[in-house]
Amino acid sequence: MKLIPIILILALVGAASFKPLAAAADEAPPTQVTIDGYAFKAPSITVAAGTVVVWKNLDDDPHTVTAVDGSFDSGGLAQGDTFRHTFSKPGTYQYYCKVHPMMRGTVIVKEASS
Repeated sequence: MKLIPIILILALVGAASFKPLAAAADEAPPTQVTIDGYAFKAPSITVAAGTVVVWKNLDDDPHTVTAVDGSFDSGGLAQGDTFRHTFSKPGTYQYYCKVHPMMRGTVIVKEASS
């Protein structure tokens, strides 16, 4: 009978000391850009190479996230939809909305620091 309380105590101590696995050191957390009021907010962002950028459409109308150079294209995003793109190489990436070409944004990708 004394064994049960000891097992419970060990289980509680073990659970309290549990740490979730950390993300890999070279993985940058996602950066979010919202689409709201017919604009990309923020219109220009700077990230490290390897960063995932997530765009989320908050507008009632559909939008796209389309690279000027054709390197990425979200297709149509309805309200609440998201699009993710990983920027692997340093450079400046300009993008726009095919539906509303006046909507423009820029992602500046810098070398990842080691």
